Amino acid sequence: MNTLLLGYGKMGKTIEAIAVERGHTIAGRIDTTSERNAFSPAAKVDAAIEFSQPEAAVENLKYCFDQGIPVVCGTTGWLDHKTEVEKYCLDKNGTLFYTSNFSLGVNIFFRVNEYLAQLMKNYSQYEISIEETHHTQKKDAPSGTAISLADGVVKHLGRKKTWNLGTPSSGESIGIQSFRVDPDPGTHVVKYHSTVDDIEIRHKAHSRQGFALGAVLVAEWIKDKKGILTMKDFLGF
Repeated sequence: MNTLLLGYGKMGKTIEAIAVERGHTIAGRIDTTSERNAFSPAAKVDAAIEFSQPEAAVENLKYCFDQGIPVVCGTTGWLDHKTEVEKYCLDKNGTLFYTSNFSLGVNIFFRVNEYLAQLMKNYSQYEISIEETHHTQKKDAPSGTAISLADGVVKHLGRKKTWNLGTPSSGESIGIQSFRVDPDPGTHVVKYHSTVDDIEIRHKAHSRQGFALGAVLVAEWIKDKKGILTMKDFLGF
């Protein structure tokens, strides 16, 4: 499989190593706007993997749709433009796979989070909060994974309608606390607190390997598909 890398930081380099180990060819490495504008595939690109920066992601994705390249995106912090990007993808008959986290463990964690929210629906004495910790190079806060966790709670808990960064949970709002501590690749905690006890679920990543492998596996899977796809499609949830 010929793979285009959009974003060539630590995550891009980890993805490259895993892709090559799995027998794939790297068709190109694009880390700046000028590199993207100058890139012209000499051979067919089967899929692109996009792990760049929030300010670059939207144009990177549109570039892939214009070029007819299926794209796997793990960049977070650009979701204010998600509706626009999805419409552009469909208008171009393109392929977009976005998830806030490619780790198999995290996606199981998402399901556990939703199930726990269902169980806690009728126990209003428990206040819910979310904490996320990442390395200091991560620019956006809260993490996309924390937002996905909050959205899962809102969907199933009933009494919460939104989330806020850096403020305590109260009323209809879930408080999310973000911490940046090296070299943490990602820790997420969902806590239900009452005056008598706490209930917590936690996911802690040990390295970038799980995220990178997941992205490569998804790229292998989407290369002949069309439309807007998610981890639920890939995992068969």
